[in-house]
Amino acid sequence: MPQTKYARSEDVCIAYQITGDGPIDVVWAPGTMSHLDLDWEVPARALFFERFSQRCRLIRFDKRGTGLSDRPLKMATLEERTDDIRAVMDAVGIEKANLLGVSEGGSMACLFAATHPHRVRTLLIWGAQARWIASADHPWGQTQDGHDQMMRMIHDDWPSLDYLTGPGAGLGKNADPAYIEAITRYMRAAASPSAVYAYEQMNGQIDTRPILSAISAPTLVMNRTGDPCAHVEAARDMALRIRGAKFREYPGDNHSMMRDDMETILSDIQEFITGERPAEPSDRVLATVLFLDIVASTARAAEIGDAAWRNLLSQYYAIVRKELARFRGKEIDTAGDGFLATFDGPARAVRCALTVAQAVKQLGIEVRAGVHTGECEFMGERVGGIAVHIGARIMAQAQPGRVLVSGTVKDLVAGSGIDFEDFGLHALKGVPGEWRLFCVHMNLY
Repeated sequence: MPQTKYARSEDVCIAYQITGDGPIDVVWAPGTMSHLDLDWEVPARALFFERFSQRCRLIRFDKRGTGLSDRPLKMATLEERTDDIRAVMDAVGIEKANLLGVSEGGSMACLFAATHPHRVRTLLIWGAQARWIASADHPWGQTQDGHDQMMRMIHDDWPSLDYLTGPGAGLGKNADPAYIEAITRYMRAAASPSAVYAYEQMNGQIDTRPILSAISAPTLVMNRTGDPCAHVEAARDMALRIRGAKFREYPGDNHSMMRDDMETILSDIQEFITGERPAEPSDRVLATVLFLDIVASTARAAEIGDAAWRNLLSQYYAIVRKELARFRGKEIDTAGDGFLATFDGPARAVRCALTVAQAVKQLGIEVRAGVHTGECEFMGERVGGIAVHIGARIMAQAQPGRVLVSGTVKDLVAGSGIDFEDFGLHALKGVPGEWRLFCVHMNLY
């Protein structure tokens, strides 16, 4: 977790964090509430900020009254919140930065860009409106009755499900329940009910339309088609009011940048700032996968009882992990008696599988193993891709105590001293075509 530092904005301490060391600086102006530390505990947010920080030096802060910043009794005006941007830039030593305003942070960013044009290289806006309450000349946004109802929700039931999925957080009606629960905890920690009430009340009075024409920085306005917080047409209208601004629309019915298309959004941002489209990042690498499981595990567990089975599994895990360490394998997943590991060399994977198959016999059990080499997609600590499915299907074909490999593995370990027997052509469930498999000779050692 990055170090939290503090900038002083008059008599208030503003918490900020810096991640990444890229050649460009991006200052992130948050929405109604944020929490710097908890950003790293919500997987989708953590992944987004990790990806973002690979492209730039990212400076995030919690504005006054929220997160890790001071929480004065009096909630800050828009002008005071905007000054938090200046305080953070001064503390970091940034004279001029790319400024990204998200949701209500868009209002802060617009005011800062109009007031301090010499300090803004580019202005980026995500999910924001110039005015949040609909009016005769601005038909997008909440009605006054709708806003009043939201204020009652905050007062009586903070944070309610309707606020989270609807006009407050904009998670969308189809949001995953586990994600809703995580954001609920995040919001409780990020701001008190009275702080949210005060800020949302002030947000309802914001109208930045009069100052948009004063923005001179190159500007990119972004919004999702079905955003329940910021109407896409309101965002489009905002872009039209900023001289030379570009508008980009993304599919989706939520308010967040942190979804499956985050790489596209980040690439669009990088291209806008630098003028060059980055090469599409790839976490796909050639790797060897090893699948192991215990033969007839259910029957053995029933035979010896739960306590003895748990003890046996502990010994089994210890043997497998010892050999993984020896052969430079990486444990990816353990489910019951099954193991998934990856290797950067197929010969090591085969030798590890053979060693485990021999070693576990002392426990009175047998394992079967499947090994395949192919292109895998690494997602943090997880691994996916068709190569993983093929490895699992190969293991399912293996006989007790044997190690079965694909033809790819056999070809790649030529000259290693490992001998194979042809195991014939096999249809692997869910995998197109027929696959020639090979059984490893057990007399290797």
